Amino acid sequence: MHSRKKGKSGSKKPLKRSSAWVKYKPKEVEELVTKLAKGGKSSKVIGTELRDQYGIPSVKDVTKTKIFQIMKKSGAYKSELPEDLYNLMRKAVNLHAHMDTNKRDYTSYRGLELTESKIRRLGKYYIRSKQLPTGWKWNVDKAKLIVK
Repeated sequence: MHSRKKGKSGSKKPLKRSSAWVKYKPKEVEELVTKLAKGGKSSKVIGTELRDQYGIPSVKDVTKTKIFQIMKKSGAYKSELPEDLYNLMRKAVNLHAHMDTNKRDYTSYRGLELTESKIRRLGKYYIRSKQLPTGWKWNVDKAKLIVK
């Protein structure tokens, strides 16, 4: 969105998503996800661990639900914010801290502007889909309290 690129070329997942080598049943995969989530891991880390250690290439293909939905259903996801928004907020808080010590780092300042733009855009989407309250606004000071 913010670059001069012209499209989204690249490899895609195959249309037929079947992994014959996966020996786990959907219930077992959900239990694995719940166990890892209660250990304090994020959905990104859980997906990587399931792929590398258990040989499960895609949780969604096995269970028909996403890792985040399994975490929410089991009560292992603690934050009231969606995970992608939380990760962007954490990145913006870290960039703000960097900008406090490095005032003339204009490249990082541009990255901070782009990150805050993404946060505002995602916030509007989550307000429309009623995952955030109607009066929610991006504020760095509030984000510092939430993230740390």
